Amino acid sequence: MALQIPPNCDLTLGLVCLEKLPDATTVWRMRVDERFLNPAGIVQGGFLSAMMDSAMGASAVLSVAGKKVYVANTEMKSSFLRPARVGDVLTCTASVLKPGHVIAFLGATVVNEEGNLVSTGSSTYLIKERTG
Repeated sequence: MALQIPPNCDLTLGLVCLEKLPDATTVWRMRVDERFLNPAGIVQGGFLSAMMDSAMGASAVLSVAGKKVYVANTEMKSSFLRPARVGDVLTCTASVLKPGHVIAFLGATVVNEEGNLVSTGSSTYLIKERTG
C-alpha cells in the first residue's frame, strides 16, 4: 500500500508542518474555519484531537530514525482548556516522551496566537516496521 503524504485528514484540517526537529519534535499550524465549529460556535474537540494525533503520529515516525515504519494510535487522552474560534491560528507542538521500537509515548500541546494553552494530549503509538 502506498502512503499518501500529506494524508487527507491533514489536508481537511489545513495542517501545515512548520518544523521537524532532530529530537522528533514537530510543530504544526492550522487556521480554524467554520467547518470545525460545534453548535456553540467553538471548535469541536475532535478536531483539536485530530490535530494533536497528526502531530504526535509524525513525531512517532521520526522517533525511529533510519527505519520506515507505520504507526497507529492505540490510545489517546485529550484535555480542552479554553475555546478556539473561527479565524484563530492554532499551533500544535508534539514531542516524544518515551521512544520505543514497538510502543512509543508522546505528548502534544495546542496554543492560540496569544500563546494561551487551548488543549493538551498524550498518546501511545504502536510502531511497526514497513517493508518496501
